[in-house]
Amino acid sequence: MTPSARLAAAIDVFGHLAEMRIPTTEALRDWGRKNRYAGAKDRSAIASLVYDALRTRASSAWIMGADAPRDILLGALARARGMSVDDISGLCSGDRYAPAPLTEAERARIESASLDNAPAHVAGDFPEWLEPYFLRAFGDEAIAEGRALASRAPVDLRVNALKSTRDKAIEELDHLRPAATPFAPFGLRIAIGADGRGPALAAEPAYVKGLVEVQDESSQLAAALTRAAPGEQALDLCAGGGGKTLAMAAMMDNRGQIFATDTDGRRLAPIFERLERAGARNVQVRAPKGDKDILADLEGRCDLVLVDAPCTGIGTWRRNPDAKWRIRPGALEQRVKDQEKVLERAAVYVKDGGRLVYVTCSLLREENEDRIAAFLSAHRAFSALDMDEVVRRAGLEPLLGVAARGDHGLTLRPSRIGADGFFVCALRKG
Repeated sequence: MTPSARLAAAIDVFGHLAEMRIPTTEALRDWGRKNRYAGAKDRSAIASLVYDALRTRASSAWIMGADAPRDILLGALARARGMSVDDISGLCSGDRYAPAPLTEAERARIESASLDNAPAHVAGDFPEWLEPYFLRAFGDEAIAEGRALASRAPVDLRVNALKSTRDKAIEELDHLRPAATPFAPFGLRIAIGADGRGPALAAEPAYVKGLVEVQDESSQLAAALTRAAPGEQALDLCAGGGGKTLAMAAMMDNRGQIFATDTDGRRLAPIFERLERAGARNVQVRAPKGDKDILADLEGRCDLVLVDAPCTGIGTWRRNPDAKWRIRPGALEQRVKDQEKVLERAAVYVKDGGRLVYVTCSLLREENEDRIAAFLSAHRAFSALDMDEVVRRAGLEPLLGVAARGDHGLTLRPSRIGADGFFVCALRKG
């Protein structure tokens, strides 16, 4: 397919996405099934165009003065890809399989590409209903944070300390030109191409052999701030696919015990293969079994309970731009309720002198500082640890210069750290 045909296909997919109100992955899959002539590179390039358009949907529609799929895709070429009006015009020749030529009005809009007087949610490319929440969380930096969340994310890897070192992993992956992450001690970063594509890691021997795992740097830092230590009894209460479980297993050098569980057994399914590949032997997976209490024997016994709480996922918008336009106000309300429930549940398993570490991949105070304040008010046996001291004890001193402090916990903001957005707070019982 020509670049023009790929653009026309992306406009078609975007239209299908808006009309059917379905996830982007599904819309792309549907298009691929109906157009089997498109090769893997074509499908990847089309997906990249669609995701760039989602990242900058609000600002693209603003500069074009309309929000039809064509307008958003044309605006995204200027906003996300920095293309000139002549370059964009070259893709819109009107020839077979190419979009129709630019109108004079479209040319003028692209040439000016102005966001003057645009409201914060447009300039920052986030949903309008979230504007007051962003302003509360970031104040004058709300637009900058939104733009950071609208950027493309690189490929971040965590070197598995059970099998390798960062230097050895860099050598193993030399052909992908990995660089050490600035804050996470076992992190590697691989730049994506101009088309937004990353390497096919599943075919890399270093990945297959368990020397590296895909994990954003902020997620690695959140795991490191648990300070999981060899010999401890730890519980990962919302383990999901096991990313932080694996990181803690390496931190514990396969000594002690990690109990990994989740309320949804389907989310846990990938953990088994990942544990085997990583060589993590100190993890006991406890999948849900209906109404049976699978954690009764852990009550009051854990040195560490990690709550990687269900949340709106706002901090991961760089990797999931589709998610920011699908989220609705009711979702925030529901997530707050979920967070309160999981914190209540977690408190039961912490022993005297033990730690409860609360983590979200959200940036909203309603899901972070507010939840901790409410929890501490209702649970006098717990107190918040000094997060600066937690950072120092974790050996992450450089993080102190970029992490945002709140009343409780610290926030890793994409605009400051160049990675996903996370909140981390450590509490002690007794």
